[in-house]
Amino acid sequence: MFKDEFELLLRARYPLIYIPTLEEERLEETIALSAKNCGNRAVYVWDFVDGYQANPNDNGAARRNPLQALEWVEQLGTSAPAIFILRDFHRFLEDISVSRKLRNLARALKSQPKNIVVLSPQVQIPQDLQEVFTILEFPLPDRQAIQKSIEQVLGATGRSLERRVLTEMVRSAQGLSLERIRRVLARAIATHGELQADDVELILEEKRANIRQTQILEFYPTTEKISDIGGLDNLKEWLLRRGGAFSERARQYGIPHPRGLLLAGIQGTGKSLTAKAIAHHWHLPLLRLDVGRLFGGLVGESESRTRQTIQLAEALAPCILWIDEIDKAFAGIRGQGDSGTTSRVFGTFITWLAEKDSPVFVVATANNVQTLPPEMLRKGRFDEIFFVGLPSTDERQAIFEVHLSRLRPQNIKSYDLDRLAYETPDFSGAEIEQALIEAMHIGFSQNRDFTTDDILEAASQIVPLARTAKEQIQFLQDWAAAGKARLASRGNSLTRRIQGQR
Repeated sequence: MFKDEFELLLRARYPLIYIPTLEEERLEETIALSAKNCGNRAVYVWDFVDGYQANPNDNGAARRNPLQALEWVEQLGTSAPAIFILRDFHRFLEDISVSRKLRNLARALKSQPKNIVVLSPQVQIPQDLQEVFTILEFPLPDRQAIQKSIEQVLGATGRSLERRVLTEMVRSAQGLSLERIRRVLARAIATHGELQADDVELILEEKRANIRQTQILEFYPTTEKISDIGGLDNLKEWLLRRGGAFSERARQYGIPHPRGLLLAGIQGTGKSLTAKAIAHHWHLPLLRLDVGRLFGGLVGESESRTRQTIQLAEALAPCILWIDEIDKAFAGIRGQGDSGTTSRVFGTFITWLAEKDSPVFVVATANNVQTLPPEMLRKGRFDEIFFVGLPSTDERQAIFEVHLSRLRPQNIKSYDLDRLAYETPDFSGAEIEQALIEAMHIGFSQNRDFTTDDILEAASQIVPLARTAKEQIQFLQDWAAAGKARLASRGNSLTRRIQGQR
């Protein structure tokens, strides 16, 4: 808990504390409470425009002068307990006089009941100051804080909500700052004079906008069902068995929250479709993480984005975090020359994977496991690693049936599914879908419905990836055959499937 950890740092006389957050007001309220708990310490707040604002007599001391703001700390008696909050001070850390003064204070304040707290929207600490600062994460508001805020708004309007609606509103608001929650509630009241059950959708829209602003996470709508996946029976059975694993009943039974899945295999075999179907079947929000966008140009920015992403995902829990093509983000990590940024981001991420106890189910997909660091494949990061290979004949028939049931539900019996499956060896699910689209173009251009022959003609013009990337696919199949992953498909052994695919 942040408050307990912060008070521990105060009592342990950690001189310089760095807290990255966008919730300045809520954090300062929390610090004020901690100051009372730790000997009723005085709190002094400084910013570049107004200077110190502890009381009216200060009259903006050290206004527009960050070095003077630090010197002001020394003007208090050495035994006077105090907390100095410096807003946006990360902008001045590159200044040599500020940097030197901070290092001097880091030594001097170890023997004094004083602490300097830097508030910043992001972690941006020069290398020469990294040893003297202690970074402390300030989490987004939890359920209790959100519910208290909503109840305060309800009290001001003199109205109430059903317990069920209030619970849904609190759950919908998770992942937003209190300031954003208050804004959207004010918007709802301005619209129809009170809070209503329909305002849950307003909160969800605010959440989607907030996630879009990160430019890292994307709130992904899901309509795909498990039944939309052709084949992959072992994987589907594994998922269906865990359908209720996020419920309170599962906690009482003693089952821990499921951690996640790594889906490794050939492109176009349904890995991304599976991620969407999991979210839909489990009725959980789906967040898509673009790992490439984690990496920023400024020192410390990538690590800050990673922490922000983890914090937001945990605040939105229970949810599905979908990381598509994770192999591209961390490929060849040991040889990258980026001052260790990629290694630090990777280290933060896999440590969280191993230690998280929040109900965030991670679904990572990878096309080329050969480039993944061994740490990613180690037991404990994911509940299971599944190999998703090329579909067998029976699975191709199931894939054709799924697509044709959607495209031509009235006359699906007019298509020869057995023949289609037999005539498309080495085809992935994505290639089957492409053949159907091309067949529709053939039929449409001739003012008639498309037929089995049209599909086969379209398929004959497609060169499957299994033939153009034989070496990569052979490596993946051999890797799975060696027992490195569980097979997503049921039926014949992998060895026989490999022989049938050659």
